[in-house]
Amino acid sequence: MDRKTELLLIQTLLNDRILDEPQLRECLDSAQNQHRSPVPFIARAAGFDESQILEKLAPAFHTQYVDLKTLSVEPKLGKTIPVKIASYYQIVPVRRDEHTLVIAVALPLDTQIEDELRTQLGLTISWVLSCERDVQDMLKKYYGLGADTMERMREQKKYIAPEPAGGTQSAVEEMDTTGDDASVIKLVNQIILDAFRKRATDIHIEPFRSRIRLRYRVDGIMYDSNVPPDFKNYLLPIMSRIKLMSNLNIVERRVPQDGRAVVKVEGQTLDLRVSFMPTPHGESVVIRILPAAMLFHMDRLGLDKEEQSFFHELVKKPHGIIFLTGPTGSGKTTTLYACLSEMNTQERKIITIEDPVEYELDGITQIQVAPEVGLDFARGLRSMLRHDPDVMMVGEVRDLETAEIAIRVALTGHLVFSTLHTNDAASGVTRLIDIGMEPYLVASSVEAFIAQRLIRTICGRCRREVPAEVPVFRNAIVRSIGVAPERVRIFQGTGCAECNNTGFYGRTAIYEILVMNEQIKQLVLQKGPSDDIKRSAMQHRMRTLRQSGWLKVLAGVTTPDEILRVTQADEVTEQTAPMPAAPQTIPPNAMPAVALPEPQPPEPLDAASEAEAERQQSYRDRRVFERLAENVYVRYKIFKTQARSSASAAGYEPELVGLSKNISAGGILFSAAENLPKATILDLLIELPDEAAVQCLARVVRCSERVANKEYEVAVCFLDLPNADRSRLNRYVLRNEEKEG
Repeated sequence: MDRKTELLLIQTLLNDRILDEPQLRECLDSAQNQHRSPVPFIARAAGFDESQILEKLAPAFHTQYVDLKTLSVEPKLGKTIPVKIASYYQIVPVRRDEHTLVIAVALPLDTQIEDELRTQLGLTISWVLSCERDVQDMLKKYYGLGADTMERMREQKKYIAPEPAGGTQSAVEEMDTTGDDASVIKLVNQIILDAFRKRATDIHIEPFRSRIRLRYRVDGIMYDSNVPPDFKNYLLPIMSRIKLMSNLNIVERRVPQDGRAVVKVEGQTLDLRVSFMPTPHGESVVIRILPAAMLFHMDRLGLDKEEQSFFHELVKKPHGIIFLTGPTGSGKTTTLYACLSEMNTQERKIITIEDPVEYELDGITQIQVAPEVGLDFARGLRSMLRHDPDVMMVGEVRDLETAEIAIRVALTGHLVFSTLHTNDAASGVTRLIDIGMEPYLVASSVEAFIAQRLIRTICGRCRREVPAEVPVFRNAIVRSIGVAPERVRIFQGTGCAECNNTGFYGRTAIYEILVMNEQIKQLVLQKGPSDDIKRSAMQHRMRTLRQSGWLKVLAGVTTPDEILRVTQADEVTEQTAPMPAAPQTIPPNAMPAVALPEPQPPEPLDAASEAEAERQQSYRDRRVFERLAENVYVRYKIFKTQARSSASAAGYEPELVGLSKNISAGGILFSAAENLPKATILDLLIELPDEAAVQCLARVVRCSERVANKEYEVAVCFLDLPNADRSRLNRYVLRNEEKEG
């Protein structure tokens, strides 16, 4: 910025009384030292948004402010400016006609830079103001992450990262990306910084035959990051750099390696957990990003008042064991840490044994499992007893030995927290018995099983209410939790720059809390199946994961599709296990049973008729499948002519969802919100409780409207259902018929 531009900027902001002159000078000096635009510094000091400052500056420089997040720009326009020039001047093209190029900048351009750009590009230059972060994001969109660094490395013929002269690297490393030197160090720093700014929890670098894929996991979902084609040429130096940061062997590429590094990004210290794995086309690496210091509090777990009250009572227990259950990545460790933080007082001695230690908790003794030296959960648990603990946390119960020690410790007057990998709370009981635990030990020591899942929350900036006329969602919510139909309100995010156009920002948890009361203890002693335990718990007002999710939908926290994605249908229906009164009480006849006529004895047949009946029955058994009146969710979309991509119950994104009325291995009858013409081909995904989903094509054979609630009953026959899935469906129908019988 030349002197004239600087004075005009200062004078404009002084006239608007944004800051006084000494404050403005301080912001300008800070920006110059970091080679950045002064506008973000001024906005931060004045308590304004960067866009508000730019809107005030634009008239003074005879230009306008443009929000790049809402501007639609053709990607091919990026080829107008070479990456070297765009990165050096921090400019992005937004519009072009025959002789004029309009560019967006974060800092008002002076005459000299305009002349340089006009000379290098051969076009008349016109510029508009935009936020610095938006300009940088647009540069990544046009050219790919780290494109400028790789361009200069190629010119300077730098293909390897210099090895630091210290051997083991244990100090905290600053992720600096503002330097002029182009190196692999800067490229890796750019990747980590970009992931941090996008709220990613994991960075995935995956090599394939012809390309390298860079992906981030944000809010539990994987997203691709745009990288230049040259990225594949730098795979080896990138891997070497990450290994040096993690203190790993850079020449070993044949076996998996795990390490960790501590870095500082924008004033925040991050703990990086690094894992390398060999593949046919090079090493694949996953970097988990964890804040070195994190505040754990129960108020941030997504608990409602009733659940918070239960957790507060739970941590006051003098002894016993509490199990958290759920798959990997469901937030069990975070919930455990929140419970431990609640109990972390000077009167209590708390010890944990984990694999690995996710976060460091001040005032709590934490032990890292080290199998290579014989320190496993069982051995560590025995040693912990000699340190006089009041509360103990075992990262995971994996085998009988660990389970026995943990439960016997709970029986001797200690409060123990641990985790299990099961689908729901009731399955935790059967899991412990299956690995060899005696039922009487489980019944006498376990206080509760808590199952949990993480769900994405709707972005607050683009959250909008959508019509709740979709009968499938409305009826499912009404049937499950008993709320009045007119109270069902559904929200969703429309997508904005804040949430990266996903409609979701952040995550929260849903819980299923099974308290070990006397009835459940009797079922445990009798080695009752998990279905009976779950049914008994629901009769005592346990809220299932799906019911907890529907309450989050009613509160406007998440969407119905998100609940269907992370939870499975409850096999135990509401007619036998009513939902707790939150927010409304379920009527006792929420799902009335259908009265069936009494079966009549068949009339006697003569020999010829009996033989013919047996022949026809044999033929029927070969051609007709038994049908089951069962409510399972059916996801469907109209089949297109292009190739169908593979899908699963977790990653399938349908257009609509239906609820089945009856099902067989030959076809299914379900409700839909639209009229599907006869012979329409559908792409189906049928969710079966506790089983893998079934996917196939189907043809509509009948569609009739039910005037009562404006739904359509759709009957379809399966077209390309594999024999294995057809047999599995048939077994499912027969098995559930026997249960009902």
